[in-house]
Amino acid sequence: MKRLLFIALIALPLPLAAQEEADSAQLLRSQIRQRWTAHVRSTLGLDDDQTARLQTTEQNFEGQRQPIRVRQREISRALSSELASGTPNQDRVKQLINERQENQLKLQQLNRDEDREMQAYLTPVQHARYQEERRRFQERVAEVVRQRREQRRQMPGPHGGAGKRPPH
Repeated sequence: MKRLLFIALIALPLPLAAQEEADSAQLLRSQIRQRWTAHVRSTLGLDDDQTARLQTTEQNFEGQRQPIRVRQREISRALSSELASGTPNQDRVKQLINERQENQLKLQQLNRDEDREMQAYLTPVQHARYQEERRRFQERVAEVVRQRREQRRQMPGPHGGAGKRPPH
């Protein structure tokens, strides 16, 4: 009985830590969205109506992009795994490449649709500035992601990269 209690006390913090990490990530995303909205409103000189419409558009299209991005990551992992095998299955590789390209086209179409919707309430100058600000933001996010991945690779332990095979 004592052993069971001991195991429960050790194992209990793991799900709680994972939940706290998820809550923390969600809070961070929310704060980033708020700062992004304030930045864009100020930079583009948006009024209340434009700001509200922009937020709605961004949320709508991000909701559509998210499952496609998740699938893209799954495809990339599957493709990497297939290529790392001793004898990759040619048909499977072709299928994964095709699916990856189809998803990229879907993302491009969503971007075009989002731009078209924004053109209904942003002036051409505001729209061009928005695109530039979004590009800069995406570059900064990509850089932070790269840095975090590199830090994880250098960390020892189950979530770090020490002891793992170097990427090909």
